[in-house]
Amino acid sequence: MDKRELAVELKHNGYNCCQAVLCAFKDEVDIPEETLKKMGASFGGGMGCMESTCGALCGAQMLLGLKKYNGKPIIKDAAVLHREFTEKSGASICKELKGIGTGKVLCECDDCVRNAVGLL
Repeated sequence: MDKRELAVELKHNGYNCCQAVLCAFKDEVDIPEETLKKMGASFGGGMGCMESTCGALCGAQMLLGLKKYNGKPIIKDAAVLHREFTEKSGASICKELKGIGTGKVLCECDDCVRNAVGLL
């Protein structure tokens, strides 16, 4: 199964957006799924308040570090990931993505999850 669709399936089965992205890559990182779920538990819903960064993007940033960090800064890679996610999704802040205050949904959660996984 495509990792993007696996992540969406996880999202529909009790995982928050961050957990879904993290756990879709469990076969590529040497971390048990239960630990990945714990790592991502507080990042759903824009860190629980919808005022912060999308959980799917947070999960993708964590994975970027797990997969790419080798002792040298990866800040430029993180900036690229953030920019590309924002371009693809329309924003990076949860409430903006969901249209809270504007009534205009920029990107549904499933698509945020797909975008985050696809960019990795």
